[in-house]
This record gives sequence, structure tokens and C-alpha cells, in this order.
Amino acid sequence: MSNKNPNQELDTLPMIGMSRFSQFKKFLPLSREKFRQLSKAGKAPKGIRMGSRLTMYSNEELHRFLANPLGYEEVK
Repeated sequence: MSNKNPNQELDTLPMIGMSRFSQFKKFLPLSREKFRQLSKAGKAPKGIRMGSRLTMYSNEELHRFLANPLGYEEVK
């Protein structure tokens, strides 16, 4: 039986799947509010609302953003 904790922090961001802000914030040099503002302006990945208190982000889009934060554009 494995003792893996599903809430433990990862040292790397998985290439596929979805993540909460709290799971990838250590990879960002931005605050949550600044990331939200950039997301709203289309300059950072948009979140997907999963409920009233949960927003998830695509790991593929986060990797695109982290590779080139100044040149990121939302895929339409």
C-alpha cells in the first residue's frame, strides 16, 4: 500500500492535467492578484471554474506561459 499524500507539494509542474493556483504558485514570480489580472487581460492562462471556490488551470497552458511570460498569448 502506498503512503502518498495527494496534497503534497510537487517539485515540478506536471506536463499534463490541471492544477490549482496553490499548486503552481511557487513557480510564479507573481502574486495571485497579478496573475488574475494578467489572466483577465489574456496575458496568462485563463482558469476553469469547477465550483464557487475552485479554479483549475491547464498545466499545458501554464508551461507555455512559464516558458515565455512576456510573449504569452491566449489560444483562441
